[in-house]
Amino acid sequence: MTSPEIGELMGNARESLAAARLLYREGYFAFAASRAYYAMFYAAQAALLGRGLSFSKHTAVVAAFGRELAKPGLVPAHLHRYLLDAFDLRQMSDYGAPGAVGREQAAAVLTRAEEFIAAVAALPESPQQV
Repeated sequence: MTSPEIGELMGNARESLAAARLLYREGYFAFAASRAYYAMFYAAQAALLGRGLSFSKHTAVVAAFGRELAKPGLVPAHLHRYLLDAFDLRQMSDYGAPGAVGREQAAAVLTRAEEFIAAVAALPESPQQV
């Protein structure tokens, strides 16, 4: 993935993941989970942009990632489930009751975000390269 916009999105994904790790280490599990989701979200946007697709709504990005990348097998299908679950966890983190997201949930979404970003980074940028 090489275009400037894609590079910026992937940079945002990596920075969000680094922030999530820091928040997790400091015990801010809900904030860590939310940041891990954003890491995946930015990576999903980058992957879609590499195919000429751009969406502003989170739900549209999540749906398009499944339709355009997971369903045709360009990424493992479970990565779409990871993104869906991270979206739900982010909702709980940002809008749920205090303490709604614990250490184990945050640790799991961090691990999944790492896998997600690595898979997206390995994608060819345009469909012609697939």
